[in-house]
Amino acid sequence: MTTTTLAVLVPLLPFLGAAAGLLLGRTAPGFVRPLAVLPPLASLVLAALVAVRQGGGTAVDAHTELTPTGSVPIELALHIDGFAALVAVLVACVAACVQIYSTGYLRDDPRYPSYAALVSLFTSAMLLVVYSGDLIVLLVGWEVMGICSYFLVGHYWETPEARAASLKAFLVTKLGDVPFLIGLFALAGDAGSFRLTRILGAVTSGGIDHPTPVALLLLAGVAGKSAQFPLHTWLPDAMAGPTPVSALIHAATMVAAGVYFIARLLPLFEASRAAMVVLAVMAAVTMVGSALAALAQDDIKRVLAYSTVGQLGYMTGALAVGDRGAAVFHLLTHGAFKALLFLAAGVVIHAAGTNSLAAMSRMRGLRDRVPDAYWTMTVALLALAAIPPFSGFFSKESVLGAAEHVTQGHTGHAPGAAGWIVLVAGLLTALLTAAYAARLWLLAFRGRGTEAPDHGRQPLAMTVVLWVLAIPSLALGGLAYRVLPDWFDGRDLTPTLLTSILGTGLALVGGLLTYGAWQRGTALAARSPLGAVAAHPEADAGLVEAEAIATHRPAYGDIAYAPDPADPGRLLLGPLHRPAAAGFHLDAVYEALFVRPVRAGASLVRFLDREVVDTYVRGAAALPRLLGAAVRRAQTGNVQTYVSALLAGTVVLAVAVLLVATGA
Repeated sequence: MTTTTLAVLVPLLPFLGAAAGLLLGRTAPGFVRPLAVLPPLASLVLAALVAVRQGGGTAVDAHTELTPTGSVPIELALHIDGFAALVAVLVACVAACVQIYSTGYLRDDPRYPSYAALVSLFTSAMLLVVYSGDLIVLLVGWEVMGICSYFLVGHYWETPEARAASLKAFLVTKLGDVPFLIGLFALAGDAGSFRLTRILGAVTSGGIDHPTPVALLLLAGVAGKSAQFPLHTWLPDAMAGPTPVSALIHAATMVAAGVYFIARLLPLFEASRAAMVVLAVMAAVTMVGSALAALAQDDIKRVLAYSTVGQLGYMTGALAVGDRGAAVFHLLTHGAFKALLFLAAGVVIHAAGTNSLAAMSRMRGLRDRVPDAYWTMTVALLALAAIPPFSGFFSKESVLGAAEHVTQGHTGHAPGAAGWIVLVAGLLTALLTAAYAARLWLLAFRGRGTEAPDHGRQPLAMTVVLWVLAIPSLALGGLAYRVLPDWFDGRDLTPTLLTSILGTGLALVGGLLTYGAWQRGTALAARSPLGAVAAHPEADAGLVEAEAIATHRPAYGDIAYAPDPADPGRLLLGPLHRPAAAGFHLDAVYEALFVRPVRAGASLVRFLDREVVDTYVRGAAALPRLLGAAVRRAQTGNVQTYVSALLAGTVVLAVAVLLVATGA
C-alpha cells in the first residue's frame, strides 16, 4: 500500500467511524464503543507508518482535480512533510486516548453515542487540516472543527453555562474566520492557486503583491481558532463541556490548528516584517496575561485552560521569530502533557462526584484517594513548568533559544524587536507558569477544603490512559531533540546554555515563591475567622466580610464559596488578583464595545421597522380600504336604485356634452 493511500485512510477512518456511530447509536448500542475506539487506534497506526515512511525527508505530494472551478482551481491535495507527519501522530494518539478514557468517564451518559461520533468527526477534521495540501480543503476541516466544538462544548446543554459557552466559542471563532476567509481568497488570487506548494512558490518568487494585509487577515482567524489575544476569551468558558473534550480541544485539535497553519505558511508571514512584529506582540500579551489569569483561577479546569492559552503563546512566539521547528516541537510536547493534565483533572472531578466541586479551594484528601491522578498530574505539571528532564523543558527552551538567536542578529527572517519581545515575555511567563503549576498542585492535593464523599475507584480505562500519556510527558522532549531533528527542518533542538539557566532558574523561583506563600497563608488562616469558613464551606458565609467572598463563581456550580485564605495566588498577585480572576474584564470590555452597541442598533432597527416602515405600509393600505368601504356602501342590491343612478348619470353626461357643444 502506497504512502498516499495510507495518508488518505488516516482522516477517512475516524470519519467513517463517526458516520457509523451516528447511524447505529440507537439501533445497535453495543457497537458504539468499538466504533468510537477502533477507528482512531487504526488511524494512529497508519499515521505512524506514514511518519516512518516520510522519515523527515522529501514531502509527500499528491493531488487530483475533481471538477473545473474557474481560474483558480480547487484540488484534493496532500502535502505531508515532517511537521505534518508528526502532528498527525499526535492528533491520532490523543484522540484514541480520549475515546478510551471517555468509555469510563461517560459510561452512564445517555448521550454517549452522539458524543463519541462527534469526537471522531472532530478528529477526522483535524487530520484533514494536517494532511491537506489545498487551502480550501483545509478550510473544510477548519470549519467542521468549529461546528463540532459547538456541539461538544454544549454537551451538557441542560446547564446555562454549557449553552452560553458553546455559543460563545462558535461566535468568537467565527468572528476570526471572516477575515481568515477573505485572506485565503486574496492569497489564492495573488498566487493563482489554493495549492500549498504553489502558494509557497509564489511567496519565494515575490508573486504575492500584498503580503502584509493578507498575513494580518489570516492572523485574525488564527487568533480565534488558537485562542490568542484578543480572541482568547472563549477558551476558558469552554470548560463547561466534558473534561475529555477539553483534553481533545486543548491538546491536539482545534487550538493547535491555528499554530499549525502559520507553521505551514510561515514564509508568507516572514515576507512582512510588520506581520511578524504583530505576531510577536500578540504572543507576548497572550503569554503573560493568561499566566496571570491562571494564577488567580479557583476552578481547576480554568487554570488549565488559561495555561493552554499561554503555551499557545509560546508557540506563536516561536513562529514570530521565524522558527517553526521550535513551535511544532512545543506543540507536540504540550499536546502530551496537556492531555494528561486535563484527563487527570477529570479523574479528580470524578472522585469529587460532580463538576460543581472542581473549585480547588474545596478539595481535600485527594492525594490518597486518587494516587494515579496524583502521580501522573505531578509529572505533567513538572513538564508544564519546564523543569528538566521533563518534556516541556526541551521544547520551551527551544522557543527561548530561537528568540535569543534573533536578538543576536543571527537570522534575517524575523526583526530583532520580535526576538526581544518574545524572549522577555517568555522568561516572565516561565516564572508565572511554575507559580500557577505549583499552586494547582498544592491546592488540589494538599488543600484544606471539605473532603468530598468517596465515590470509589476510577474505571480502569481512565487510569491506564493517564499512565500511557505520562510516558511522553516525561520522555518525549529528551527523545525528540536527539532523534527527530530531520523532521524539524534539520534544526538542532539542543537547549542553549543561557536561556536554559534563566528559564529553569525563574521556574524554580516561581515554584519556591508559591510554596512560601502557601506556607505563610496556611499559618495566617489558622489564626483567622476566614480560615474556619474556608475549611468548612457549608458554614454561614455571613461570617465573612463581603470583600472576602470570591468574585468568580465556579464555572459549573451555583455554590457561593469563601476563598481559601491560604491560596498563594491571592498573596502573590495582591491587588491584581481580582481583575486577573475575571480575565482582566475583557468580556466586560467586549460587552461594552461590541455587544451593547449591536443590541442597541438592533433595537433601533426594530423600532424603525415597526413604527416607521410598518406605518407607511399600513397607510398605503388604508386609502384603498376606505375607498373600498365607500364603494361597498353604494352596493345596496336594489335594482331601482341602480337604474335611477344610471339615468341620472346619463342626464349628467348629456348636459355636459351639450354644454361642450354650445361652447364650441
